[in-house]
Amino acid sequence: MTKSDDDVLGAAPSGPWDAFNLAPTSRTVYPTSVYKSEGLVLNAEGLTSSPESEAAVGNATLNGNGAWVALDFGKEVGGWVSLNFENVSSTSSISLAFTESPLFIRPDASDDSSYPDATTKYDGVMNVTAPISEGYWTQPRYMLRGGYRYLTIVSHDDAPVTISNVSCEISFSPATENMTEYAGYFYAKDPESEDSDFLTKLWYAGGYTVQTNVVPLDTGRQVPFVSSGWANNATLGVAGPIIVDGAKRDRAVWPGDMGIAVPSAFVTTNDLVPPRNALSTMFAAQDPTTGALPESGPPLSQTGSDTYLMWTLIGTYNYYLYTGDTEWFSTVWTNYTRAVAYIESKVDDTGLLNVTGLRDWGRFGQGGHNAEANAILYRLLITSTALATYINDTSLASAYSSNASALKSTFNNAFWLVDAGLYRDNETTLLTPQDANSFAVLFNLTQSAAQAQTISANLKKNWVALGPVAPELPDTISPFISGFELQAHFAAGNDATAMDLLRREWGYMLYTNVSVQSTLLEGFTTNGSLYYRSQDGYNYDPAYTSHSHGWSTGPTSALTFYVLGLTLTAPQGTTWSVAPHFSGLPAAQGGFETPLGAFGVQWTMAGDGRSVSIVVRTPEGTSGTVAVANATAAVVDGRSVQGNVGLLELQGGTHNVTLQL
Repeated sequence: MTKSDDDVLGAAPSGPWDAFNLAPTSRTVYPTSVYKSEGLVLNAEGLTSSPESEAAVGNATLNGNGAWVALDFGKEVGGWVSLNFENVSSTSSISLAFTESPLFIRPDASDDSSYPDATTKYDGVMNVTAPISEGYWTQPRYMLRGGYRYLTIVSHDDAPVTISNVSCEISFSPATENMTEYAGYFYAKDPESEDSDFLTKLWYAGGYTVQTNVVPLDTGRQVPFVSSGWANNATLGVAGPIIVDGAKRDRAVWPGDMGIAVPSAFVTTNDLVPPRNALSTMFAAQDPTTGALPESGPPLSQTGSDTYLMWTLIGTYNYYLYTGDTEWFSTVWTNYTRAVAYIESKVDDTGLLNVTGLRDWGRFGQGGHNAEANAILYRLLITSTALATYINDTSLASAYSSNASALKSTFNNAFWLVDAGLYRDNETTLLTPQDANSFAVLFNLTQSAAQAQTISANLKKNWVALGPVAPELPDTISPFISGFELQAHFAAGNDATAMDLLRREWGYMLYTNVSVQSTLLEGFTTNGSLYYRSQDGYNYDPAYTSHSHGWSTGPTSALTFYVLGLTLTAPQGTTWSVAPHFSGLPAAQGGFETPLGAFGVQWTMAGDGRSVSIVVRTPEGTSGTVAVANATAAVVDGRSVQGNVGLLELQGGTHNVTLQL
């Protein structure tokens, strides 16, 4: 740990990990290179910046109708374009086109952000038509592009037009003064990856992805969708900034996505006001009669999802665990319990949830006694028990706990297939879905460690070279559900499998040249193409796929919670756990922050693998455990420990632990 105890709370310690932080150092960013040009374009490189100079200092001339240049910002950005016109004629006219993937760079269209219809044209272009005045020009606020890497500028006049100072004013994370100042950090070398910095790069790519998904309140995708072009000026909720699902689109609150994105936000930026605003938005839209919650926030405001209702409630638990924000929590507790009562009212005489709100993350076959939904209900009952306990509602805590126990037994009786070694999707099928089986392991619905390990092993049967193909959404690799599968393999103790999945699926996303190589893809097909299917069977236009989607950032929290091994076991970290999954790595270090202060862990494996040194740094007044199951001897702060050395109890502060393995 390189920062002293009295350093200002709010920033991670400095270290080699800083080199991998993708957040821009300024709210004004410039193209870093020219991707392509056609026609007569003079001095296109004058529009790009260099490491020595953050700003572009030259100009370029597009000479003739149809001349164009595609500029590369080097990573995912989003916001409003500005430029200077230095030389124009009375008939000068240019257009701007935006795209995340280089596959869709073209002079006559942007990629799709409004409507996923492959039969129509892409979003089109933004026209800047005559008369154009020399001097400064900026993009209208309503035509914000929330996510892109490539900007194409096209001339539509025979006369030359000279431009300079092409830039993007960053729109995301609007309340963050210094976007590079993360509260958390992570660093590990991966000897099994071609790029030994892969894990660190991936952790920060997840953090940056979530940053691009934190947006101003009035920048949602307009609904109904505009018939041509795009508009991002819709109100997204009750307060901002607010966390949405994707930078380019949908740009709306989706509680299921938050099940992955918010833990990523916690361990990286600790910017949890946007998730609180998103949760408040969902509760504000609660049906006053039934207690049901919507599937998504405005302007989409879709309803009819039992699973996403439950994700809002699980998200409430996550937010409270990370922040201990009792003041906010007290304002939504009545809404919360009404929503739990609503979903529990759908548990029928079989003891299972009968799903009637069919909308979900995109899977096929939702409805009835669905295993995935019942697994989520189990997790909801467990987290609801914890919340009720925290506020001393012992009666409600007891009821939730009892219902969870009953559901666990019923779930196993209804869905477990002995021959397959997996849970089935419902009582009338042999399909064994990725989502339900991942959730069952992760949420502790399994009845033994051996059963969890069996599921972990059998989930690999769905894998192809690029990751797991979801049986419930054929030909699709879903980073959302794979993020839960990743955690399930760690939870089952199959660390090698978890690391294999990381390298396959997220290695592809991070390095493929069809994406932005900085933020993480919404989904892709088995061969890596950008089509992403929906539960209605519609095969979206690949240009519609989001390349910066918070639901794909599962590795970011998993690397902290499992590989580093640092988790909270009570709100704000009044109690905590350090249980590293060494995963074949030589060392790892990192940490995060809560209102109580900074938490950090650094572990280093001996070269012979027979001992490990762990430094634990936690706030004074807290307590926790260091758990390494195969430890045979322990020394803590220079003193030998007797008794159960595999589970050490420590008070807050800084401790040096050496374990023999």
